[in-house]
Amino acid sequence: MDLTIDGVRSAVLSGETTAVAVAEAHYTRIAAEDGPAGKGINSFLALSRERALAQAERVDAAVRRGDPVGPLAGVPIGVKDVLTMTGSPATAGSRILEGYLPPYDATTVSRLEAAGAVLLGKLNCDEFAMGSSNENSAYGPVRNPRALDRVPGGSSGGSAAAVAAEFAVASLGTDTGGSIRQPAAFCGVVGLLPTYGRVSRYGLIAFASSLDRVGPFTRNVKDAATVLQVLAGADAHDETCSDQPVQDYVAEMQRPLEGLRLGVPAEYFGEGLDPEVRAAVERTLDGLQARGCVIQPISLPHTRFAIPTYYVIATAEASANLSRFDGVRFGLRASESNSLAAMYRKTRDAGFGAEVKRRILLGTYALSAGYYDAYYKKAQQVRALLAQDFLQAFTQVDAILGPMTPTPAFKLGEKTDDPVSMYLADIYSVAASLAGICGISVPCGTTADGLPIGVQIMGRHFAEGTMLQVAAAVESL
Repeated sequence: MDLTIDGVRSAVLSGETTAVAVAEAHYTRIAAEDGPAGKGINSFLALSRERALAQAERVDAAVRRGDPVGPLAGVPIGVKDVLTMTGSPATAGSRILEGYLPPYDATTVSRLEAAGAVLLGKLNCDEFAMGSSNENSAYGPVRNPRALDRVPGGSSGGSAAAVAAEFAVASLGTDTGGSIRQPAAFCGVVGLLPTYGRVSRYGLIAFASSLDRVGPFTRNVKDAATVLQVLAGADAHDETCSDQPVQDYVAEMQRPLEGLRLGVPAEYFGEGLDPEVRAAVERTLDGLQARGCVIQPISLPHTRFAIPTYYVIATAEASANLSRFDGVRFGLRASESNSLAAMYRKTRDAGFGAEVKRRILLGTYALSAGYYDAYYKKAQQVRALLAQDFLQAFTQVDAILGPMTPTPAFKLGEKTDDPVSMYLADIYSVAASLAGICGISVPCGTTADGLPIGVQIMGRHFAEGTMLQVAAAVESL
């Protein structure tokens, strides 16, 4: 059976197999390979077997009756553990939420299930989605299925690894500064960042509210378009979710390519770009030009300010969002405290990991009296300039292409003692996050050592259709 959305759905509808059998086969594979007795990938934190099999049985019953079924009927999907899902823990990869069982489903979770998806469980991630390697999880690092000594990327490393290892046909991740696109590139899968406001954030445990987005990981571009079609659209629970009409993404990606203008930013091909990554992206551009695209050099002049801007804004928002985790309402509570203030301090010290503490401190400093204008306000002004760069570029081109990451996946432990080096791994991803535009990472080759390389395609706001059109062409190359 073809382990794509179309392949699984067709097999279930034709009677070749059942949704229950497909789910059981995936659980068997997870049991054999995800844990320390297998490959030790460590992508799943919790399995939702009872809920998944009940959903699979509903799908099978509908097929037997001849009732219509959804576009994801019987498709096994994993969910990053920063999204709430009733009956399953929501830890956000942190000790501070250990044992927390949310009382409601995230909108993205309920939309997947309404479309027939079988939700296998919750996936590992960097704590509170803060990281570029999935080594910051309180529940252990995730290994890259393509090379077990390498990181899968972060923060959605578990989501990327689960799809790459064939533990799930698709998965949900979140992206604040590259946390879908970068792991997708490292693991050799497709990772899609929707426009800010295209997909509801209701039920997402917030890191940085003006940046956080939910999107899919899949093994091909059509599957990404299909999942986005299910997720996209207005949501009364999320006031930042747009009521902009949703395109038919599968139809959009099949449109002719000839004449599309593709911008190539000079700033994305500078110092620090691995030669094999550069060569793979340039081959992709040559292939698109041969298909009739117009390749046009462009400039995004404020790109060099993207990393510092991101790490001021994101940490400032994180310091505010994470203040709610205090041991009072949910999750971990430190014992043997003789005052409320002491309980707060002990709980947060025991519950948060080193990277989360670092970002809370950075963000609190940036928002503090006397420094707010110098750091947070200035970063917001630079963010506006970064967004203006993209708006200007999109008056000249239909989409923008460049490398997704400066290097292929690095080794586990290689950057853990050097946070600045780790932050620089996001150099090509954070600008699109700050601008609120859509982006996608698509595999475009491998290194001599067999490590995946991804190309990034960025589209203007709510132009996911054009972005997917280019992504499908890249995939066909």
